[in-house]
Amino acid sequence: HVVLGLVCLLSDGAVGETKSVVQKDAEFDVTYNDTVTSDNQTIYAFNHTISRNKTEGVRVTVDVLSEGLESPILFVVRQKQAVLSFQVPLILRGLYQRKYPYAHVGRTLCQPPTRAASETQYFFVDVSTLSSLGTHYQLRVSRVDSFTLQTDKKFSFTASPSQPQYFKYVFPDGVDTVIVKVSSEMNFPCSVMSIQDIQCPVYDLDNNVAFIGMYQTMTKKGAITVQRKDFPSNSFYVVVVVKTEDEACGGPLRFYPLRPDELINAGNRTKVLDVVVSPAINSEVYVMGMLFCLGIFLSFYLLTFLVAYFYVCVCVSTGKTPASPYEYGSFERSLDSVGRSRQESLSSVEEDDYDTLADIDSDKNIVRTKKFLCVSDLARKDKRILSKKYQIYFWNIATIAVFYALPVIQLVITYQTVVNVTGNQDICYYNFLCAHPLGALSAFNNILSNLGYVMLGLLFLLIVLKRDIVHNRALLRNDLNALECGIPKHFGLFYAMGTALMMEGLLSACYHVCPNYTNFQFDTSFMYMIAGLCMLKLYQKRHPDINASAYTAYACLAAVIFFSVLGVVFGKGNMVFWIVFSVIHILATLLLSTQLYYMGRWRLDSGILRRMVYVIYTDCIRQCSGPMYIDRMVLLVMGNIINWSLAAYGLIERPNDFASYLLAIAICNLLLYFAFYIIMKLRSGERIQCLALVCILFTAVVWGFALFFFFQGLSTWQKTPAESREHNRDCILLSFFDDHDIWHFLSSIAMFGSFLVLLTMDDDLDTVQRDKIYVF
Repeated sequence: HVVLGLVCLLSDGAVGETKSVVQKDAEFDVTYNDTVTSDNQTIYAFNHTISRNKTEGVRVTVDVLSEGLESPILFVVRQKQAVLSFQVPLILRGLYQRKYPYAHVGRTLCQPPTRAASETQYFFVDVSTLSSLGTHYQLRVSRVDSFTLQTDKKFSFTASPSQPQYFKYVFPDGVDTVIVKVSSEMNFPCSVMSIQDIQCPVYDLDNNVAFIGMYQTMTKKGAITVQRKDFPSNSFYVVVVVKTEDEACGGPLRFYPLRPDELINAGNRTKVLDVVVSPAINSEVYVMGMLFCLGIFLSFYLLTFLVAYFYVCVCVSTGKTPASPYEYGSFERSLDSVGRSRQESLSSVEEDDYDTLADIDSDKNIVRTKKFLCVSDLARKDKRILSKKYQIYFWNIATIAVFYALPVIQLVITYQTVVNVTGNQDICYYNFLCAHPLGALSAFNNILSNLGYVMLGLLFLLIVLKRDIVHNRALLRNDLNALECGIPKHFGLFYAMGTALMMEGLLSACYHVCPNYTNFQFDTSFMYMIAGLCMLKLYQKRHPDINASAYTAYACLAAVIFFSVLGVVFGKGNMVFWIVFSVIHILATLLLSTQLYYMGRWRLDSGILRRMVYVIYTDCIRQCSGPMYIDRMVLLVMGNIINWSLAAYGLIERPNDFASYLLAIAICNLLLYFAFYIIMKLRSGERIQCLALVCILFTAVVWGFALFFFFQGLSTWQKTPAESREHNRDCILLSFFDDHDIWHFLSSIAMFGSFLVLLTMDDDLDTVQRDKIYVF
């Protein structure tokens, strides 16, 4: 604009026109009504006294009273260390380069610092135009009351696209971090709050406010945490700009102009806002938060040690071997024959050869299609080879974790770097009212609260390792209970579950470095893994010989994650995607139901339709016989009802958060199967021991509280960043943790408790022969 004004003046002289220049001494708080043409230029001279210990704002307000302007008026404000220029009508551009004119403009002048105790400064307002017609305008320069914000004192003001506002804040002694909160009772118009260093010029228009500093869009709420170390002058500007359009805040798209250069009536876009600057937490609160987090989860280590010590004391007092978790009976069999049978069983090299039946295919059909199955019928393969098979679950998930986590960590570091460099706080969906920075991290508390997943996952691995060692020692001693009784002990899936829990903590922490819709899959991928592994473990307990291999299981989980990515990218409102996914969901449910009902003794080939028609004819039409496996049929019918209902819900509602929808499907199936397992266990005359019962009740209560905090919804990337900030709330625990952090605490404890339930729920069968344990 300055260059444009100089070019205009030079061009006037080049064609030989004479322009009269009039300079007037002007005063503050006086409205000057005047007219400007291309033949004259008016300069208003102001002076004011500034002091080093006091900052006063100066505001220039201009109104153009003429209509149908052919040429705008150029206003140039010349200060000691800065020049501010703007035209009136002020033209601001919106989406698709749409233009919005504003005839009323108000701008605050930046205040360069002074080293003198008191100094008189001069500034000039030059008014010029290229219009040959007289253009009437009003000019008023006034001092800004309360230009410097006070700590913990709310200040109200009004802003519009052509009348932005900014204020100065100086860090008081002893305060290193503050949180700037801007609020309004009005959703719209959409606004931008910005934190900028004390310098000239101040970027306070919609088209340049994002050039420097930190900024975020807002409707009703906005908050930015500011640290003293980022501002060498120990002070900063709080800038508030009202945008020309509301699309950035989720508002409606305005009417598209008929012509690209058409001026659209901007309408009334004035917004009343409040700003308050409060001290943030100090280093002591950080330390207390970290100690609290460590203390909670270290207490579980202590509790585990005490429980183990108690059981050792009980074993010693009752004369039992403290090194064994089993209560061994008094079966009479020669240890030599047991050792010889085990040695013979290790002679083959292929897993399928470890079936002790003579004719594998035909006898499998006979055994597995019996009306009542026992665990001994499905525990015929060699234990050592099966253990190695299930150990592949652990090694595979460890490999997946390494190759998954490394690029994720690299990506979120890049996200955080972009946020810090650009200052764009709309990239990440934090709870800005409770986001405590540490170093380069913007929300350290959300990352720290994931520590529980890692620590409790490690504790679960240690518990499983202890059980594994004790069981292997029992096998080496040829203890008959370990060989012939109870659910076969295979720990590979347990190791995989503990590793998945630790990885969930790591990846959830990575997601919370910069939470948004593009990396939400980092937070959910290992949740799918955990749900799938828990269902596999439940099934493996009674079906050790026919459980899915690690490669098949992880391939299915990879397909789930693949659909999760597709849903995030293409699922929002896309009917074709939802139809395809719902069909695949229903078909997969049917195929899995068939696999579970017939214990894998069916074939998917060209003759399947013929066999289905035959079964329907013989069992339903000809003799109308009931299902052979009643319990399994009840479970599978309920599972199909639930999954078909979820598929219908997805097809009708098409939820935006596809990843959470997919996770809900997994959790519903896991809960259904777990409830079925408990019910069938009790129906079969089995009991649940005290430790397992305590774990079940404790876990259920913790899950209830955890879900309560999860559904508080402090932010949501399904909406715009400004709309998400409407859900932000203050910290509720130790002034450091918010509701979502408590969800992290409780959900990690609940998952740990759920794993303990799976680990201990069948301990009552450790002295029961396997031919007396029912399969369900």
